[in-house]
Amino acid sequence: MVTAAAGLRADDVIGTPGDGGIITVRPSNSIVSRQRLGQFVGISGANSGAKGLSLNRVVIPPGGSAAAHRHLGSESAIYLVQGTVRTRYGERLEHAVVNRAGDFLFIPAGVPHQPTNLSSSEAAVAIVARNDPDEQEHVELIDAVTPAAPSAPSP
Repeated sequence: MVTAAAGLRADDVIGTPGDGGIITVRPSNSIVSRQRLGQFVGISGANSGAKGLSLNRVVIPPGGSAAAHRHLGSESAIYLVQGTVRTRYGERLEHAVVNRAGDFLFIPAGVPHQPTNLSSSEAAVAIVARNDPDEQEHVELIDAVTPAAPSAPSP
């Protein structure tokens, strides 16, 4: 069944993909994404027949981090519902931005990034949209990179 492949039970999807009607998804449990985060699968090609987007609820546990990764060929739009998150980004994860509940973020396609929940007691929750209905198929994990120390001046 298509919903099982998407991490959903049959009764989590209301409607029939492809019949031209509205599809409602009520995920009852989360999966572990390739980025190693809890993800409640919302809208995807597998469960709704979406052809150009995905929409999911992501939970970062207290003090938790995603694996460093990039989304090949898809942009990400994120709305932070709850919590405070630091996202390191760049080829060597050399930049960082801190976002709080109510912030919207945009991550261009292919940009390496790694979000971390800065709270030790509260989960961070985000709604994540991508212009890829099968976005988990295009996640590339990258080696965690520590930013380089400034080099010594040459003699």
